[in-house]
Amino acid sequence: MEKNNSLWKIIIVALVSAVIGGVVSGVVVSKMNANSTDDSTAKSGTTKVSNVNVKSNTQMGSAFKKVSGAVVSVINYQKPTKNSNDLLDSLFGNSEQNSSSNSLEKYGEGSGVIYSKKDGKGYIVTNNHVVSGADKLEVIFKDGSKVTGKLIGTDKVTDLAVIQIDGSKVPATASFGNSSNISEGDPVIAIGSPLGSDYATSVTEGIISSKSRTVATQDATTGQDIGQANVIQTDAAINQGNSGGPLVNASGQIIGINSMKLASSGDGTAVEGMGFAIPSNEVVKIINVLVNDGKVKRPSLGIKAIDLDQVSSADQSATLKLPSSVTKGVLVASVSKGTSANAAGIEKYDVITEIDGKKVDGIATLHTEIYAHSIGDSVKVKYYRDGKVKETDVKLQATTQN
Repeated sequence: MEKNNSLWKIIIVALVSAVIGGVVSGVVVSKMNANSTDDSTAKSGTTKVSNVNVKSNTQMGSAFKKVSGAVVSVINYQKPTKNSNDLLDSLFGNSEQNSSSNSLEKYGEGSGVIYSKKDGKGYIVTNNHVVSGADKLEVIFKDGSKVTGKLIGTDKVTDLAVIQIDGSKVPATASFGNSSNISEGDPVIAIGSPLGSDYATSVTEGIISSKSRTVATQDATTGQDIGQANVIQTDAAINQGNSGGPLVNASGQIIGINSMKLASSGDGTAVEGMGFAIPSNEVVKIINVLVNDGKVKRPSLGIKAIDLDQVSSADQSATLKLPSSVTKGVLVASVSKGTSANAAGIEKYDVITEIDGKKVDGIATLHTEIYAHSIGDSVKVKYYRDGKVKETDVKLQATTQN
């Protein structure tokens, strides 16, 4: 009887399991059918949207949410430049006051990021070339609201600027990370307003391609190389209008300020995925100086100069009397009175070719060599005058001219 009872127990358990399994299977199948696209009763060629809800919470998505509220668009307004119509106006007696020349026009747009709110004031870092020449600055927040910005200070050399706004209007602030801790291959996002505020708070994702690249920097007005900058390279898409926006790490910290992109090589070859950002450690150092002093003091020779290659070969030979072997350097355009260069005997039309034994190919390398020293240091300058080589020691003085 015990064997028979055991056998019956096994049979009963098996039957119950089969019934339960069938019910569960039916539920699963029903659920799958509910989520699948069943076109059995629909017209051929039609379809429908699945009701499966997919939730995604990525690390970079969280980083974007942490910073995006602090990213702004910066609008540069300037007085319109005179054109041929101004001449006609003057001929027909229309004064400048009665014309539209006193109105402001939108000159350019860029990006920025609010990094501080203190004592009733908000502070935005952006690029110098975004605010260069502005008669008025307008700041647009993520929600579309606008405030007028006050320019606190700029620095052409690092291409950085600081704007102050009403602190009560600040929606959010972002914090800086340590750019010394980044590594090639780290994921990053770039946030800004590519092509202007119509595409405000756009985000692109990429990686850090290089922790340190040396690139030439240009004057925003003349386009001439004025120095060299150490920057972060990234393949996150950076387009016109992204300038001044943040490059953000996976923790939602600013590790760079987007400044430029390389669209083509020297021979005209088109390139993609080569954007550059000013490292956050350099950004913090410069903006603190701008907030405290309004300008950055650097060592200077006390001269104005142009690249020698901008001078025709005929003038290099006949006017400057340079040897044919001298093809690179900087031509001294003027020497300011009372400066160290003036005291050291450097004159207009001298051609500087070396600083402390290092070759000077142009203004960019001249600045690089000078900025490697401190105010008050003496440097040995090699130069040509009337075809003859000379040397002199110049004590570097402070300058606030960028």
